[in-house]
Formats: sequence, structure tokens, C-alpha cells
Amino acid sequence: MTPADPAPDRRTAAAIAGRRADTTRRRDRVLAALSQAHAAGREISVAGIATSAGVDRTFLYRHRDLLAQVRAEQARPDSQPAQPTVSRASLQADLLAAHERATRLTSHIQRLERRLSEALGERLWQETGLGAPQDVDELQQRIVQLEQQTLDLRLQLAERDQDLAANRELMTRLNTTT
Repeated sequence: MTPADPAPDRRTAAAIAGRRADTTRRRDRVLAALSQAHAAGREISVAGIATSAGVDRTFLYRHRDLLAQVRAEQARPDSQPAQPTVSRASLQADLLAAHERATRLTSHIQRLERRLSEALGERLWQETGLGAPQDVDELQQRIVQLEQQTLDLRLQLAERDQDLAANRELMTRLNTTT
């Protein structure tokens, strides 16, 4: 081909026209997705609009006017969903709190099982007559009661420490996200 050959210029012009037509179709799809999301009352986000329109998010970032329209729709008060939305951070905080509660309940169950086992063993010991004399037995029971009370107080303190640590972590998360 010689430089005077008009065929490459026509092909280049056709490619440019095709590219512009594709861009126009994508822009129309983005605008349609934006209006549908607004009409349906759905949450409007760059990723959501891009997905609905079948385009990549970078398309919106390359076309600043479209991005500005998405941001404007996000800022409109009536574009916000009527129901409160659940954020990932709140779900993670709920999961952490549930996990902490499950841990506390597990330790509480283990303490109760241990106390029941001790009480049943002591009762069996007394019923069989193998136990110590009454006065020594009363002192031992008092010792056991005081030890149990000490253990319960330590466990309560540990639970409160866990609650305090969880609250501190949540406050730290809240303060860092703000």
C-alpha cells in the first residue's frame, strides 16, 4: 500500500466511529441503570450502577460526567433507601459480640457442670457414710463454698474484662472508621 491509498483512512475512521458508538451505547446503559435504581429506590453506588449497566467501574471513572451524575443521585435525600441498611462493619461487630457471648456461656456451662458434679459427689459421699465427721465436714463444706465463691468472683471479673476488651475494640473500630 502506498501512502496515498485511502483504504487505511477509511478503516481508521470506521474503527473510531464504531468505538464512539460503543461508548454511546454504554453511556445510555449507565443512564438507564441510574434512572431504574432511582425509580426502584435501591441504594445507588458506583459499583452497583456499573454492574446493572454491564460496564466496568473504570468506565464511570473515565467519564467524569457520568460519575458526577451517580454522586449527585447518591446525595439526593430521596435516593436513600427507606429502610436502614446493614453495613459490613456492623455485621462484623454483631458477629464478634455473638462469639464473645458464646464463649462466656460455654465457660458458664462448664462451671455449672463442675458444681453439679461436686454437689452430687458430696451427697453420695455423705449418704454412703464414708464422709468425715460432722464438724470437719462442715468446715470442709465452708472451705468449698468459699473456694467456689472465689472462683465465681474471678470468673465474673474475667467476663467483665472480656466485655471491657470487646467494648474497647468496638470503640477503636468506630473511632478509626469515623
